[in-house]
Amino acid sequence: MHAFDKLHEECGVFGIYLRDGKTGVVPAAYHALYALQHRGQESCGIAVNNDGVIDCYKDVGLVNEVFTRDVLEKLHEGSMAVGHCRYGTTGTQSRGNAQPLLVNHLKGGLALCHNGNLVNARELREELELKGAIFHTTSDTEVIAYIITQERLQCDSIEQAVLRAMERIEGAYSLVIMSPQKLIAARDSHGFRPLCMGDLDGDVVFASESCALDAVGATFVRDIEPGETVVVSAEGVKSLKCARKCDSSLCVFEFIYFARPDSVVDGSSVHVARLRAGAFLALDHPVQADVVIGVPDSGIDAAIGYARQSGIPYGIGFIKNKYIGRTFIQPTQKQRQHSVRIKLNAVRSTVEGKRVVLIDDSIVRGTTSAHIVSLLREAGAKEVHMRLTAPPFRFPCYFGTDIDSTDNLIAAHHSVEEIAKIIGVDSLGFLNVEHLPKLADHSTCGFCNGCFTGNYPVDPPRDTAKLKFERSLTERQKTEEGNL
Repeated sequence: MHAFDKLHEECGVFGIYLRDGKTGVVPAAYHALYALQHRGQESCGIAVNNDGVIDCYKDVGLVNEVFTRDVLEKLHEGSMAVGHCRYGTTGTQSRGNAQPLLVNHLKGGLALCHNGNLVNARELREELELKGAIFHTTSDTEVIAYIITQERLQCDSIEQAVLRAMERIEGAYSLVIMSPQKLIAARDSHGFRPLCMGDLDGDVVFASESCALDAVGATFVRDIEPGETVVVSAEGVKSLKCARKCDSSLCVFEFIYFARPDSVVDGSSVHVARLRAGAFLALDHPVQADVVIGVPDSGIDAAIGYARQSGIPYGIGFIKNKYIGRTFIQPTQKQRQHSVRIKLNAVRSTVEGKRVVLIDDSIVRGTTSAHIVSLLREAGAKEVHMRLTAPPFRFPCYFGTDIDSTDNLIAAHHSVEEIAKIIGVDSLGFLNVEHLPKLADHSTCGFCNGCFTGNYPVDPPRDTAKLKFERSLTERQKTEEGNL
């Protein structure tokens, strides 16, 4: 597994259906992906349905890099579209693994966008290959596409095929699927990843986060429920439920870090959740200090919450270069290290000679945190007291983030005191696990906290390697011998 220092985003998905014969979905898809760019910066793509014919363009890069003016002008318009921005949790960074994934079959074909990670992808892929299936990508999204296609050839509708597929695939998945005549949104029975529906002047929109609805001028209608499939067609909108019943387990990191602060996820404001996290930190980990600052962007809201609760003034401690992507989504550790200094610059007038409370979302590897602390020391900070809005990250995540082992998890191998010494802070405090359900004060769903506790709502996969379908012959042999 490659080195990392922060959680990587999962993916962002989007879908739009225009009624009454209208066309013009490309601008909406483009603006929605822009709003969802924080969820994935590896690749992106848009597929458009023009009277049953699906046209697609996708490539490696940011939305504005991939969809230039020329590309947008050449992309055929239509009445339906799906879009995707990717950070891969299974499969390498390549154009072949970019989404939407297009499949053509006897009954028409489909375009599929997936946010999440299957835990039984390997078993299903082996089953399909033994029956003659030929895979063209290394992404578990293609496994989902094969399963849906397999079921579609045996039933009367695409929505029935999706429901049947949901009985076979396990793990995290929020899906947006476009067939020649229908747009479908589906969410796994645990509801690991967010998915919502909006109204755009009578037209229907789906998106990973409500901020994408805002970007296209749509009104939030509701969240897609765990285990629900919503079908949009010329006949209207209908809701179907998967037969599998599970306790909801939304990834709590959506509130801590993944989602944009202006989004509402499963009924709760992300901004308010982060304010509450900061307040809890102030209560549990008080300290004598002169100023509270947050690491842009995910630490800002929590820093304000800490300042309000503690009475310590809030200050702007860093200026962020908005023309560079998130450092931890850079492909190599060396690039990430160089990017920290380019991305952030400490405000000397805020921190010089001050006792500083530094708020961030989490520590994974610890390297970036150490660099940020060094920036404050160089700017003259007298003391640095770090507070994290997540508990210690001690266990892998199998449901849509890029952490498939404990190898690089600093909290899995060191105490809080040892971590504090490694990253160079005067004190270190993490959010208490007991506070996690209290962050989303208006949500009725449950939460997955397996990365903190080791208690998962779904059994982990047998093979956890991110590039499980791209390993060398020697690596495969070692794995097979280890499983004997």
